[in-house]
Amino acid sequence: MKSAVSPTNEKNRLIWIDAARGFAVFGIFMVNIGAFSAPCFLYGGGDNAWTSQADQFMQAFIDVFFQASFYTLFSILFGFGFQLLRDRLAERNAALYPVLLRRIAILIGFGLLHSFLLWHGDILLSYGLIGFLLFFFFNLKDRTLLLWGSVLLFGTVGLFTLLLYQVRDYLDWYNTELVNRALENYQDSSLLVILTQNYNDWLYSNGGMAYLPLTGILLPLFLFGMYLVRKRVLHEPKKHLSTLKRLWMVSFILFFVFKLGPYVYGNPDWFSYIQDNIGGTASAIFYLLSITLMSLTKIGKNLILPFVHVGRMALTNYIFQSVISFTLFYGVGFSLYGSVSPVMGFFIVVVVFIFQMIVSKWWIQQFRFGPLEWIWRSLTYFQAQPFRRQ
Repeated sequence: MKSAVSPTNEKNRLIWIDAARGFAVFGIFMVNIGAFSAPCFLYGGGDNAWTSQADQFMQAFIDVFFQASFYTLFSILFGFGFQLLRDRLAERNAALYPVLLRRIAILIGFGLLHSFLLWHGDILLSYGLIGFLLFFFFNLKDRTLLLWGSVLLFGTVGLFTLLLYQVRDYLDWYNTELVNRALENYQDSSLLVILTQNYNDWLYSNGGMAYLPLTGILLPLFLFGMYLVRKRVLHEPKKHLSTLKRLWMVSFILFFVFKLGPYVYGNPDWFSYIQDNIGGTASAIFYLLSITLMSLTKIGKNLILPFVHVGRMALTNYIFQSVISFTLFYGVGFSLYGSVSPVMGFFIVVVVFIFQMIVSKWWIQQFRFGPLEWIWRSLTYFQAQPFRRQ
């Protein structure tokens, strides 16, 4: 007989995983605000736009410690959560595919709304579309799963790095026409003009063959997350403490070499694919393991607790950051597009995230889920979930 299914019981949650999600929400906002507030990320010219030493230091700081470290962390956690749900459904003898397919389809719906009504840099739509491929990996052995992930990641990074090296003399570019058009349209007071520019930017980012290399990066990270669940090293960190410490040290070394190392020889553009996707994966694993190890001590647990509340409602907080950015930077709001420096952006992120920490803590004390999480879960299980705490 098939058992009724429902979200994970609160007492069974892994708080270090929730904390990692919360930290990822912070880190991805630190990267996204630069792309949300100026056209440099898409069309070039960032080095010319911000010339002060403080701004250039901030750009380098974000590049080393944030850039590509948090969509990779989110991706690993996406695979982690997907495998957890799959296992829970199997334990209860519930129908796997209808629930999992609905979960991904709803995520795609959120992604479509976010992509075209708020911001072209959305990642939810990509997670949903590429997430469908996970169904082909359900029945693979653990070692085979890890092998697939490694081959896909290193193969994709190696191939595209080779291509970038071949055209290395043409990578330092700056499209003045597209930069000026973005500046003009995003500062316009017409919502239609803003959304049209956003749509064009989405096509520029995701059109053509863009999803091919993206699949080669995101899918293996999903698989690594699934592998972690199967081996249960993050479920029982005390039991696997020596393994976690070894992985932590290896990830730290790779993080240092591939993220900071390129600055020793000029940080060439052609190396960026390795820096982002090998260094970014290493830094994501380093952050994940650091938070897990911190949770084993009293002081560490107190330090990560504010991130736990944010992580419990990561989808809501992620979308809220886009709403705040849309209001701050575009012409229908405060029209700050193109005028917020990296240093200013850093402080905006810190202030907004502190606010999210406070609100998230209050919300989780009153409600079982964030508002968007409640919608996602209720639609996934075809049943309105209990919302307010007793």
